Amino acid sequence: MTASSTRCLASSGESRKTRGRRGGLACHWRRLAQCLALAAGLVAGAGPALADTIEVVSASLESVDDNYALNARFDFDLSPRLEEAINKGLPLYFLIEFELTRPRWYWFDEKTAAQSQTIRISYHALTRQYRISTGSLHQGFATLAEAVSILKNLRNWVVLEKAQVQRGQTYQAGVRMRLDLTQLPKPFQVSALTNREWTLASDWYRFNFAFVETEHDGRAEREIKVERETK
Repeated sequence: MTASSTRCLASSGESRKTRGRRGGLACHWRRLAQCLALAAGLVAGAGPALADTIEVVSASLESVDDNYALNARFDFDLSPRLEEAINKGLPLYFLIEFELTRPRWYWFDEKTAAQSQTIRISYHALTRQYRISTGSLHQGFATLAEAVSILKNLRNWVVLEKAQVQRGQTYQAGVRMRLDLTQLPKPFQVSALTNREWTLASDWYRFNFAFVETEHDGRAEREIKVERETK
């Protein structure tokens, strides 16, 4: 009788553990299904849409102490689908890339410097604020339009040390921006990569310049001489 009761209790315990594991798996699959459903709803469009583009309106380098900082202005519109994604709590990541090269007629161009920066735009329901984040720096805004306006205007991004360039040499700088889909949650990446409404990127914007030294109050100073701009 005792052995029979022991087997019954063990069977009951195993049953509870099995039910617990099954319940946990069911909860996991429900959450995954909800995430996939949200991804499908945000990514799927009403019909074929043209890919949006980012235009680099202007870009320049500015002397800041022992460095050079990049200032750039971009122009673009967020599609209704991207606005909906932000308002539903999905953060978007914009990648800005900078490179500096020195042309060489006898060989490949020499890459002098390369930098990248990710800017995150998100919505916080508790504070009802849109937030622009770069690294550990955050800035809040009451409307999405205000946040996007900041995103379009890049100021004082240090990309180059003065010691990296040579006097009298001509260099070519380039900058571009794109929506970084690789930062999205995996369920969104699968659908967004094949949906043109989620494609938002610029071409490289390039401008040539030379570094020269000038005399000012008896001191040698370096200045940027822009020769021409190309897109």
